Amino acid sequence: MTHALPFLDRLALPLIAAPMLRVSGIELVSAACVAGVIGAFPTANCQTLDEFDAWLTRLDEEAAAAPERKAPAPYCPNLIMRRDPVRVMAEVELIARHRAQLVITSVGSPASVVPRLHEAGCRVFADVASLHHAVRAIESGVDGLVLLTAGAGGHTGWANPFAFVRAVRRVFGGPIVLAGGLSDGVALRAARELGCDLGIMGTRFIATQESLASDDYRHMLVDSSIDDVLLTRGFTGLPASFLAPSARRLGIDISTLDESISVEEARRRYGGGANAAPNQRWTDIWSAGHSVSGVRAVPTVAELVDALVEEYRGTAAA
Repeated sequence: MTHALPFLDRLALPLIAAPMLRVSGIELVSAACVAGVIGAFPTANCQTLDEFDAWLTRLDEEAAAAPERKAPAPYCPNLIMRRDPVRVMAEVELIARHRAQLVITSVGSPASVVPRLHEAGCRVFADVASLHHAVRAIESGVDGLVLLTAGAGGHTGWANPFAFVRAVRRVFGGPIVLAGGLSDGVALRAARELGCDLGIMGTRFIATQESLASDDYRHMLVDSSIDDVLLTRGFTGLPASFLAPSARRLGIDISTLDESISVEEARRRYGGGANAAPNQRWTDIWSAGHSVSGVRAVPTVAELVDALVEEYRGTAAA
């Protein structure tokens, strides 16, 4: 099941290392690509357009320098559409100039960027959390869909992955990526059997040596289980999954969180602005998905991918 994605054949796994705000730095992305999985990152992780250009240049140079038989997997910028539209379109032009093979759009309609990216030969995947938004994305001309399901870390979906994938498959014959709750190679194999072309893992890659996460964050992931994941609107105004222990360590009583808070008010309280208390920035409240139960160590990206490959192949042989 390749659905017109020729680069799948040269991946070590049909897997994307998820784009994670403040976590997916250039070292993590590069290591993921070298290990044979797609390295994704939010363009917002680059402070300036020059930095974004430098990241893409480095990734292009690493791909060009590698032997053909060991060519890195593609990288995948993540465009957050609900940002400054001028900045977003400037990022699109850089992506087009570097001829990236794949882009993920999220938090807003991809319609404004699809034509330019297609003109540059780039495939566009839209991040969606409902069947309605999946249909809208298909109508905008995207090439693939990333299905954000219940259990994803950070801003999360609500739908059961089994039901969501099958519902989307009835209306879409193109590439589908499953996001949410994938913790190991067994889960990735199950996603493929379900009808997905790729899976996304985020939480497992936070707990790697190349990520930008702090040591305390990584250690909390190792020590936590699915029961420590808190689903709340209280910090961002949108449903999101966080580690409850990270909130408690800041003195926040999670039982009193306001689940009706608006995005604007959440940003004022926790967004790090002038009116937000220093110890109540939601960026210091660490995200994780249900797959945190699969985090037992802090390996390198290469070690993690090797373990996932073994699990994935072992499941096929069973």
